[in-house]
Amino acid sequence: MKNSNIPVRAIRIVRKDNNTFRVSPVFILPEHQGKGFAQKVFSMIEDIYNDAVIWELDTILQEQGNCYLYEKLGYQKTGEIKEINEKMTIVYYEKRLISFLS
Repeated sequence: MKNSNIPVRAIRIVRKDNNTFRVSPVFILPEHQGKGFAQKVFSMIEDIYNDAVIWELDTILQEQGNCYLYEKLGYQKTGEIKEINEKMTIVYYEKRLISFLS
């Protein structure tokens, strides 16, 4: 039986200042990954927080699917990385939106 009321994703948004927002973390249940949920959620948060000029996030470099997704969504690597150990490196991303207010 299919229940459409079961949550399959979660996202946390933190306002860092007036126009900078941070995404952390993002969760999509494994059985629902690859179905466009993440793209939809990111589109929704950009609509909801339409005063955002800068979006920030980070992910594990070795999780290439995440890196691909964020780059597909317009995020660019900042150049900042943090090596946790030989198997895990955190890579930082940023997406700058054009502000028509300035």
